[in-house]
Order: sequence, then structure tokens, then C-alpha cells
Amino acid sequence: MNNISGPGRRSAMASVDFYRRVPKDLTEATSLGAFMSICAVTVMAILFFSETLAFARTNMGTSIALDENDQPQIRLNFNITLMDLHCDFVSVDVWDTLGTNRQNVTKNIEKWQLDESGQRRIFSGRNREQREVVHEEHEETLEELHEDGEQAVELDPSNFAAFLEEHEMAFIDMYAPWCIWCQRLHPTWEKFAEEVHKLGMPIGVGKVNCVTHAQLCKDQKVMAFPTLRWYKNSEPIFPDYKMDRTVAALTGYAKRKLDMEQKYKDWETKNAGNPDKERMRPNAGGSRAEHPGCQVSGHLMVNRVPGNFHIEAKSVNHNLNAAMTNLTHRVNHLSFGEPITKLPPYMESTPFMRKVKRVLKQVPEEHKQFNPMDDQEYITTAFHQAYHHYIKVVSTHLNMGSSSDDVNSITVYQMLEQSQIVFYDEVNVPEARFSYDMSPMSVVVQKEGRKWYDYLTSLCAIIGGTFTTLGLIDATLYKVFKPKKL
Repeated sequence: MNNISGPGRRSAMASVDFYRRVPKDLTEATSLGAFMSICAVTVMAILFFSETLAFARTNMGTSIALDENDQPQIRLNFNITLMDLHCDFVSVDVWDTLGTNRQNVTKNIEKWQLDESGQRRIFSGRNREQREVVHEEHEETLEELHEDGEQAVELDPSNFAAFLEEHEMAFIDMYAPWCIWCQRLHPTWEKFAEEVHKLGMPIGVGKVNCVTHAQLCKDQKVMAFPTLRWYKNSEPIFPDYKMDRTVAALTGYAKRKLDMEQKYKDWETKNAGNPDKERMRPNAGGSRAEHPGCQVSGHLMVNRVPGNFHIEAKSVNHNLNAAMTNLTHRVNHLSFGEPITKLPPYMESTPFMRKVKRVLKQVPEEHKQFNPMDDQEYITTAFHQAYHHYIKVVSTHLNMGSSSDDVNSITVYQMLEQSQIVFYDEVNVPEARFSYDMSPMSVVVQKEGRKWYDYLTSLCAIIGGTFTTLGLIDATLYKVFKPKKL
């Protein structure tokens, strides 16, 4: 039984053999078969190496999905240069559709006054709110003060230059009748003029109505009302007076100016022609170059809803002159999310930035629209106009590792931007507005590689397909070219 069952079992197993052997004496080697075998090996080798390279190479794939970020706020980073606006008049405001309306935001914001070449000159403060000046209340009305005559001379284009020539020192109030601050100053200014006359101070005190004489104030570059400007020998002395608006404060300022001038004259008389004393020359109260440029930078935490932040010419102590407000600006930097470009040196070596650099090295340039407005200038060539910017913010997930790998994954924000000039009425002060809107969709950028089983399947298909195809070709050619038997 054992002898019978052994061969029978082997016969049963052999019946399911897919790879049956053909005896060698039943096969025939031909030159055509050898040529086709070489072709098969060559084709297999080429396809094998091509498939291996394709398996080793990874591609960048993009997809769109709903943005699942549940953070209520997003960070907005900005660095903007106002080319013709003094830092005292720069206000950053924030508004959004949830009802947020923050005026003159100062938290996490710093300002630098610039010189004529655009370089930082004077630090104007960080997290500093504008100081409100003190106004003086008077029992007498302006009409009552004028009953014995006006001491503050009303100036116009016909007598302005002559007034400055007549007085070596002059202090002039340039105002607008509709300005609330100017209205509060009028009686104080008249009483100050009376005090100057009473003390016999060699100062000419005048005032200019900038509504009636708009061109005169434009020539004098009056940007806000009231502008209290000191003149010496017909030349303006900058910066303008911006302290308390009381008779005592104004009188004290005038006395200090006169004292400095007297010290200078005494020094000149005593040390005339003595070059060794030149370095000891006292300050004569001369004008300090004051270019009206300001660099404002920092960051805001804004809600993830449509809104805008705008830079407006505004002051808690002045009304701005709309006819002289120029919002020409340069965007040095503007981005959303954690800052990853244009960082100070001490932030470049943090663990987060090392991770960012590692990921960004692998990302194509077309997916790096993080700050497309950087280093762009937006110049207005006339008054009563300003640029408005419209920004679409798109959350972008960069995944340069496996799907569960946080080491090589970061979330950044790309921007799409459009800008256009908006025209204002003559009575409205222009503003540089940056409107933003968060996209509800996010872009996912990740490496796409092939799975190992896909690679093995392709290799099997290459070997089997090549062998079968060339085998069919060989069989066909063999039948065609096989010699006919007589």
C-alpha cells in the first residue's frame, strides 16, 4: 500500500504544476531565438532601472481640503514705511466683521522717524500711546479778549513775509476755523500774545487762517491743525511746538528760545575769530532737519474673519489737513502666521526656524507665496488718494515626511494680493488700507512616493510582460522564416 500511495500522491501534486518541464531533446535552439533573448534581457534591464529610479524619486503633490484650523486668531506681521507722514500722526487701526474696531493700536508696534535717505533716525516708541496735551480754560471769551484790540496779528499772503522780516523771532499759529483743537486754542493764543506784549518780549505773535489762505498753508507744508511754528530770520525752526497749550507753557517755550539765542549771541561776541572755542558753541535754537517719514512695524492678533487694518493720519491733539496728507508707502514686509522670513539674527537659530528651513528647502518656489508684497512701493502722485490692498489668505500645510510625521510638517499662510488707488473727497483724510479675507479651504503640499508593493508589482509585470511579448514575436517570426519541407 505504501508503494502505491507514494507515487500516486506525487502524481496528484504534479497535476497542478504550472511550470511543467519540457525535455531538452524536444527543444530547438535558433539564431533568431538567441537574438530575441538578448533583446528581452536588454529591454528588461532598461525597464528595471527606469522603474527603480521612479521608485526612488518623490514628487510634490497638492490637494485642497477644508481648513480645520480652530484657532480663533491669526498673527499679522507688518513693516511699512510711510514716506511723507510724521510718526506723531501715524495711527494703526483694526476692524473686522465681528465688530472689532480698535483705534490707534500701540501694543507690539514700534515707530521710527526716518531721515531724508530713509534711514532710521529717532526712535518714536514701542507700545507708546500719544500723549494728550493740556488745554487751558478761560473765563473770558475770545470776543471779550479782542475788545482792547488783537495782539495776535492776523496774517495773509500779503503781509506774511513782511511780518517775518519785521520780527527776528516769530511764533505763528496756523489753524482751521472748523478744527475743535484750534477753537480751544484761540483764547489761549490771544492771552499768550498779550503776555508777550506785556513782558516786552521781542517776538512777533501771529496766526493764519488755513481755510481762507489754503495756498499759504500748503506752501508752509502744514499737515495738521493747529500747527504752532517758530520762525527765526524768516526761516521755520523744526520741530514744531507740540507741548501743552497753556499760556504758561507757551510763554516758557518762548523764553527758552530767547535765552538760547541770547547765549549764542553772547558767545559769538566773546569768542569771535577764536577757532579753539568752536566746539563750545552753544545751541542757538536752530532748526533740526525733520523729514516727515516714519517706519511702523510690529504684529497684530486679528480674528480669522474678513477685516482690515489701515494706517491713517490721525492725532489725539490735532485735526489732520486732508489737503496735505500723503499716504505713499513702501511695504517692507507683510505676512500672516509665525514669521519665517526677514527675521533678526537671534531668531534664525531657534529650533522652530531650523525645522522651517529644513522643510522649505524641499518645497518648490510656486508654493512659497508667503509675502508677495515685500519691498513693493505704492506711490500716489496727487493728494486725496491712497492705495487700498485686498489680500486673500490661504492656509498651506507643508508635509515633507510621512503622513504622521510632525518633524517635517509645518503650517504656513500664502497670500494672493491686488492693489488699487482709491480717491477721496477733499474733506476726508486718506488711509492706506489692507483688507484681508481667510479662505475656508487649505492647500496641502506633500511628497508623493510609490509603495514598495507597487514597485514589486511593476517589476513582475516588466519581467513577465517582456518575456511573453518577445516570446510571441519570436514564435511568429520563426513560423514565417522556417524553411518549408519538400
